[in-house]
Amino acid sequence: MRGSGLLAVVLAVGLAACASDAVLMAPPGPDTPWRPNGSENSLWSLRGGAREPAPTPGATRDFGVPADPALAVMTQTADIDPNRSYRLPELIDIAQRNNPATRVAWQRARAAALAVGLVEATYLPLITANVIAGRQTVTTPLPVPIGTQRYFETTAEGVSPSVALQWLIFDFGRRAALADAARQGAVAASVLFNGEHQRVIFDVTRAYYLYRASVARARIAREALRNSSAISRAVEDRQARGLATSVEAAQARQQVAQSELRRVQAEGQERDAYQALVAAMGVNATQRIRIEDDGQRRLPDAPDLPLDEMVRLALSRRPDVMASYLAMRSSAAGIAAARAEFLPNVFVAGALASGQGSFNAGGLPTIGQQATGSGVLIGATVPLYDGGLRIARLRQAQAQAAAAEGTFERTQMMAVTEIVAATNALRTALEAHRAASALVAAASTTYEAALAAYRNGVGTVTAATAADSGLLDGRQAQTDAQAAALVGAANLAFVVGAMTSRDSVP
Repeated sequence: MRGSGLLAVVLAVGLAACASDAVLMAPPGPDTPWRPNGSENSLWSLRGGAREPAPTPGATRDFGVPADPALAVMTQTADIDPNRSYRLPELIDIAQRNNPATRVAWQRARAAALAVGLVEATYLPLITANVIAGRQTVTTPLPVPIGTQRYFETTAEGVSPSVALQWLIFDFGRRAALADAARQGAVAASVLFNGEHQRVIFDVTRAYYLYRASVARARIAREALRNSSAISRAVEDRQARGLATSVEAAQARQQVAQSELRRVQAEGQERDAYQALVAAMGVNATQRIRIEDDGQRRLPDAPDLPLDEMVRLALSRRPDVMASYLAMRSSAAGIAAARAEFLPNVFVAGALASGQGSFNAGGLPTIGQQATGSGVLIGATVPLYDGGLRIARLRQAQAQAAAAEGTFERTQMMAVTEIVAATNALRTALEAHRAASALVAAASTTYEAALAAYRNGVGTVTAATAADSGLLDGRQAQTDAQAAALVGAANLAFVVGAMTSRDSVP
């Protein structure tokens, strides 16, 4: 007894030491960098990485994390040809195949569908196989030794395999309600999967239009730089003939410098827009994709469908509205399942077992025994008292159903708001494009007339540079309005649930 007590004390001390040593995995202080010390069952310790030395007192505190080269391995998109130019429909195809968001939505839909199978499996019986085996030896000291025999030993051993059956045959619709809720959730997950593809199509379309607009702005900025250079050359020509002042030459050089700055900014915006397009596609940003210019797209017309009819059509096919409605129905089935818990369950249980054992006492002949047994039971369980657990579950289900109903109504209202806002944005963009086009036509005439007048000595360089800036602003406004109109049309198609494939892009 003393030895077992000492062993228990040593074991308790050892376990306490293990628990206290776990704090060594944390940083040693609030202002001291963390470094792996080899005790972490994580990246560095699993790969056998060297331990980081502890920082010396007074040294610069570096809070960087030790590098792991395995984390820098990125998936390459194998179906992109660097020598091929891709149009918008092809970019959408690549995005739908490679965007992680679509794969995540697909796995969620699969998991929700498997949940239906989990509930339906409860309609079938549960059959289990069990084996119990054991051996027991008991040594009893004899009060009076018999010769050299001081102890009396008995040994009992045996094996008992069995097959058991459990089957819930009636539960007043609880499993049916759970199965209905799971089916509603599975359909909702599949609807959201299609909705995720619609979102990817819209995101790629919007990013593509914005990228093409940035390319056009960069081209306009380069053309504006050439116009400013033409003004500068005209000033230099007049200055060589003694007809221009140094102030005019300085104004011309300032205009060239300003145009050069705008060109640099426009080209930087073009690179940023390209990265945004690649990100919308879900493609590795280090891969280079050649994007084909599909030419001047015809601007859409203003929506001619009545707004009320458009709203009704959108609410009937938008994935988020449909998924919200299915969630509301699923929560209603949850109430039925919670109410069924107040009612009894009828079950069937059965077992088929056999046993084989032996008994030996003090060298006497072994006594063996074999037995088999089977039985079938039918019973019912009636919950009487559970401390209010079922009532709490019912109220929780009712609260979730009320919340789901409110979420559905809010989703409907948000959808209507998005449709109205998208319609207004498209109308505004189309009107802005018409106004910007008229501005470009007038600014082009003004620039050409101002430059010709200055060359002929009847105009000023100030008017010429102002006309150059006005033309640049007008052309960029026209480009921005055109992109806004295209994006607005795509956005309207998306919010009404009509952007369902690459061929439905407006």
